[in-house]
Amino acid sequence: MRFRFLLAAAIVAPIALSAAGTAFAKDAMAKEAVATSPAAGAKEPSVGQTAARERQKKCGAEWRALSVTDKAAQGPKWPQYFSKCVKRLKEIKA
Repeated sequence: MRFRFLLAAAIVAPIALSAAGTAFAKDAMAKEAVATSPAAGAKEPSVGQTAARERQKKCGAEWRALSVTDKAAQGPKWPQYFSKCVKRLKEIKA
């Protein structure tokens, strides 16, 4: 009698736990989707933030377009090039 009870518990328990785990995962995913949706209080970027993102994208595209020798002439590393590029784009804009 005890053996049958233990056998039944061993078979039913993993099934019940996996069903509960799936339900918890679905709830967590739904909460995450709500938290990341724009209606959840996300603010629009400011004018300055938008301009900074545009400068970063432009400088990144320019950096990727440069050859190895051009990169060495402009500044050997991305941070130095990016600094010069941002200054140049701000001067053009002003």
